[in-house]
Amino acid sequence: MYKHVVKPLLFKLDAERAHHLVFDNLKRAARLPGTAAALRGLYDYQHPSLERDLFGLKFLNPVGLAAGFDKNAMLTDELAALGFGFVEIGTVTPRPQPGNLKPRLFRLPADEALINRMGFNNDGAAAVAARLRGRQNQQLIIGGNIGKNKDTPNERAGDDYVAAFEALVEVVDYFVVNVSSPNTPGLRELQDKEPLIKLLQQVQQVNQARPTPRPLLLMIAPDLSDAQLDDILEIAHETQLSGLVATNTTIARPDTLRTPTPAVAAYGAGGLSGRPLRARATEVIRYLHQRSQGSLPIIGAGGIHSAQDALEKLQAGASLVQLYTGFIYEGPRLVRQINQAISG
Repeated sequence: MYKHVVKPLLFKLDAERAHHLVFDNLKRAARLPGTAAALRGLYDYQHPSLERDLFGLKFLNPVGLAAGFDKNAMLTDELAALGFGFVEIGTVTPRPQPGNLKPRLFRLPADEALINRMGFNNDGAAAVAARLRGRQNQQLIIGGNIGKNKDTPNERAGDDYVAAFEALVEVVDYFVVNVSSPNTPGLRELQDKEPLIKLLQQVQQVNQARPTPRPLLLMIAPDLSDAQLDDILEIAHETQLSGLVATNTTIARPDTLRTPTPAVAAYGAGGLSGRPLRARATEVIRYLHQRSQGSLPIIGAGGIHSAQDALEKLQAGASLVQLYTGFIYEGPRLVRQINQAISG
């Protein structure tokens, strides 16, 4: 029903407007008696073989929703009913911010891809934390993807990450430090070795002082060279990271895109996600897994549009996988299909 009825209607609308329409309708539907049970019956798939123990957490299944979809933790209960084993909210900044000017989200249907330059638009850490405190499904693992506000200079970025961490620490199960978004000016400069070590150490100092530290992961770009990936592994070891999320969106515009070049150019700057990212994201996962000899858990993301795509990421070395663009193009049944394929 989604691919043949719902998706064509949504794709007639501006991409961001369609996104909010889906949120509003899911929220309304969830208030009706029996809706959650009906959604679980359609999309949720449970099997003991799907359970994963990672970072000291128990995931009911290894298929998660990537950051960027539910930035403000509006739909965590509803997304759990769609079968996700975990949901990563955010990116959340300490203070609310509107993000970049619209339009800022574009579809490339011929490539089953998106280009976004959202710019960390979110309600701010305090509002998101309050919303998470009111959620009903406490079994769903929640990740907190955190970033800095646009007007915070890079030399003070660590303060922002610590502030977001402290605001969310009681309501999320793990954290992901996002320095790889291409849509906040200067942010990717924080991926350089020295500033990244400093930033992560600052967050870890606060984290490790807690009675029960939260797992802390780093989200990386697919555009890093092998040498830079080697640096990431050194940094992860030095700062005692729990794992990596590989990968974020890419600033590249591959020659293989089917969308005409003038149309792609007209969309302007932003991160490309979806099918064109699949192969590179898998390469990065495989490289990191092999170089670390499997010692560093990886959440694999990028171009997962089918069960086979998810299995490819897992076989390359990912412990868990995340969806975003594939979820938009394929619909919620994709979650069930992946879990069924994994369970055999």
